[in-house]
Amino acid sequence: MTAIGWGSGIWLHEPPEHRVDDGELIVTTDHESDFWRSTGYDFIHYSGHGLLIDFPPNTAMEVEFSAEWTHEFDQAGLLLHADESHWVKAGVEFADGVLGLGAVVTDEKSDWSVGHVPEWMGQRIRVRVSRSRDAITVRAKTESDPWRLVRLAPINPDLTWRAGPLAASPTRAGLEVTFHSWVRVPADDAIHESNH
Repeated sequence: MTAIGWGSGIWLHEPPEHRVDDGELIVTTDHESDFWRSTGYDFIHYSGHGLLIDFPPNTAMEVEFSAEWTHEFDQAGLLLHADESHWVKAGVEFADGVLGLGAVVTDEKSDWSVGHVPEWMGQRIRVRVSRSRDAITVRAKTESDPWRLVRLAPINPDLTWRAGPLAASPTRAGLEVTFHSWVRVPADDAIHESNH
């Protein structure tokens, strides 16, 4: 496990407020910040906040974060980004009054998978994305729950991918997300492993 310095990333859509306090990154989101592309909602949003570094094949990245999820579609996690129409967001999102764990995989159009995790409210959440050349594996856990598989998805290997912490708030301004850690870790070497 290798810690990634907050200053080593480059912001995609820099948030209006962000600071490092006692080694943690605290991000305050902009009004109506989001990532989504066309599917189901007939709009394109490309304004969420991502702090990104290179994400080459056969590597993995984790973030641990916490927030008070109170407004529709409050969200945080890990963003993988190649360009405006190729990106992935993996983490949690507060929708219909329930916290959901999932991923949005976007290749020209967005594809959202999600499952309810109301028991994760108020906990620190850790998300890990492992990359092979042309696919990603998403896992997540909390302090009290073991790793669970969230998504296995293809990505375009011909694009240059970057990744890092994600925060967005489509229906408001001012979601405050505390990122407790940002690390590189060994990539998962199997999809199904009992020791994750």
